[in-house]
Amino acid sequence: MREADTAVSGEDVRRVVRLAVETLRRADAPDLESRAGTLEWTCRETLEHLADDLFTYAARFGLAKPPTSALLPFRTRSDRSGGPANVVSVEPDAGIEGHLLVLEACGGLLASALLAAPSDTVAYHVFGPSDPEGFAAMAVVETLVHTHDVSQGLNLRWSPPGELCERVLDRLFPHVVPGADAWQTLLWATGRTALPDRPRLTEWRWYGTRRV
Repeated sequence: MREADTAVSGEDVRRVVRLAVETLRRADAPDLESRAGTLEWTCRETLEHLADDLFTYAARFGLAKPPTSALLPFRTRSDRSGGPANVVSVEPDAGIEGHLLVLEACGGLLASALLAAPSDTVAYHVFGPSDPEGFAAMAVVETLVHTHDVSQGLNLRWSPPGELCERVLDRLFPHVVPGADAWQTLLWATGRTALPDRPRLTEWRWYGTRRV
């Protein structure tokens, strides 16, 4: 059992999604078709991908016995070659408010599902089956880094809580040596940036399997 002050939960998902929505709502005349940071996706595509991650994570925990060896057989689609293949898509004319509304809704679904799930529930993920805490940490990381990507595309400043970054680094990146700044370390661990003593990663992963 992990210590309560280092654990990650559905409440952290709710919190980080709220912070992301508050930050992205500050964009002045947002161009959602601009490139999202270093990604090959647009800001619109990245927001849809993030909402899709949160929704499909939630769907796993809507089952009494989630599958541990395969994804749910949702039909996915991509609007263009090279774009993200999603279950969730947003009406393009909905603009930034519509995209943030869908993001907040999907985050709320996931937070509720994780908080309701027994702690020993395990569900499938491509990096290994994980429990509610692992999925909470994965959702937090997805929200942190994709908000960073979109913020770069919309010329916004995104500075998430350092203690939250520390907790998801501890849960998902045990192979990463902690740095002085947990947020910058997380950006490095997810291939977004270089650090003074560490070149930018071209390949990366996390380890979300359940800890006993």
